[in-house]
This record gives sequence, C-alpha cells and structure tokens, in this order.
Amino acid sequence: MEKKILGGYVKLLIKIGISGLCLWQVFRKIDLRELVQAFKTTHLNWLLVAFAFFVISKISSAIRLNTFFRAIGLNFSDKANLRLYWLGMFYNLFLPGGIGGDGYKIWWLNKQFDVSGKKLFWAVFFDRASGLMALGLLTCLLALMSPVFRNWEWAIILLGGIALATFYAVYHFFFPEFKPYFWSTNAQGILVQVAQLICVVCILKALNIHEHYVDYLMIFLVSSVVAIMPFTIGGLGARELVFLFGSQYLKLDMHYAVTISLWFYVITALVSLLGGYYVFNAKKLELKEG
Repeated sequence: MEKKILGGYVKLLIKIGISGLCLWQVFRKIDLRELVQAFKTTHLNWLLVAFAFFVISKISSAIRLNTFFRAIGLNFSDKANLRLYWLGMFYNLFLPGGIGGDGYKIWWLNKQFDVSGKKLFWAVFFDRASGLMALGLLTCLLALMSPVFRNWEWAIILLGGIALATFYAVYHFFFPEFKPYFWSTNAQGILVQVAQLICVVCILKALNIHEHYVDYLMIFLVSSVVAIMPFTIGGLGARELVFLFGSQYLKLDMHYAVTISLWFYVITALVSLLGGYYVFNAKKLELKEG
C-alpha cells in the first residue's frame, strides 16, 4: 500500500516537472510584460460567458458518458451521473496520485453495482475515444476553412473519412453493445467540442481579438488532444506549448495565443474545483439504479 502511495506521489512530481518544463519553454520565448498586459485588458463579462459555455460542455459530456453506461446495463439518472462526473473532473486536476478521475469512476461504479470492471473500462474508454473523434473531425473542418491548408482539401477529407470509417468498424466488429449508440454518442461528442469552441470564441472576444478565429480555434482543438495525454497537471504547459508553436506557424500573436490557453486552464480549474464538494459530502454521491 505504501509503495502505491509513494508511486502516486512520484507520478505527481513527474507531471509537475513536465508541466513546469513546458511552461519554462513557453515563457522564455515570450515577453512577460506583454502577457501581463493581455491579462489586464481582458473583459470579464465575456469570460463569464466563456465559463457558462464550458459548464454546458461538461454537462453534455456527462450525458454522453451516461449513454455508454446504459449500453452496459447501468441505469441511473443523468443528474446522479453528473455528480460522479464532476468529482472525476476534480480528481483529474487535483488528485495527488496516479488514479485520475476516470480510474476513480471505474472503481466507484464497480464497488457500487454488479458490473465488471472490464465493461466499465471500455465504457469510459469509448467515451474518451468519441471525444477524440469529435476533436479530429472538427479540426479537419476548420482546416478546410483555413487558407493555410488550401492545397490539402482532398487529403483532409480523406483522412477524416478514413478515421470515421475505422472508428465505426471497431464498434461493429469488436464492441456490438456500443454500436446502437455510435451516431448519438459521436453527435454528443461534437456538441461538447462545439460548446468548448464557443467558450474559446468568448475568450477571444474578452481579449479584443476580432480576426483569425479559425486559426485560433484549430490550434485549440490540437492542444485539446495533447492536453488529454496524462503527462502534465490537467494539460497545463502542454496546451500552452501547442498554442505557442501553433501561433508561430500560423503567424499569429503568440502572447495572445498563450493568454487564451491560460484563461482556458483557469476556467477548467475553477469548474473542476466544484467537484471537490463531493469529496467532503460522499453521501450526496450515492447512485441508485432506476
């Protein structure tokens, strides 16, 4: 037990180190005075709207996850599932160890209900996978709208089509219990990402940015894929690094690009912090099938 706890803290220190290294790489390439100025001129009213759309995206994501749970025979309300989902967000960002929010949800549900850990794992896995699929499809769509990729239209369309067909084939041949929910969960995944894109648009407006929206949004989607990788603290540092290099490649203002990323992290942290309520009020988390 002590070895597991020690291992969890070692993983945490590694994540902190990687986040710190990424942030150091970002801050050494930008002027901190310009970054601070960008923060100072932010309109808070637009940030509140961005906060609201981020919350909407997370509620939609929790509903999608509950669809996968129903596919494996778990039946409880979306409201009850939302409480567990919010606690998972808190653990993803703040838990001092390696279990993470997804691992906690699997452990909790396996403990509460007569459902195998293997089925729970695949439900959570495909929830994540449908989110990645939505990120990929929306990135392809935005790339088609960007003049930077004007000569790559057919390659982008082909790539998106192959990815979607492959994803469907995996459902069809290996996970038939999830197949009836393929289109609905992927549509839900797109709604989740669209809500987060609107959140980023609000951050752009808060920073008085009125052009290059497609380019900023495309960088955000790519950064979201990188941020999912469990090597940093909630994506901190990794997302900023993608925004830095993406803005350089697309010839955007890198100070504003990094500011967008940092504001998005702040919003994510504040929303995730709400899940801490269920750490100290475990009875509120009780799920009942019905």
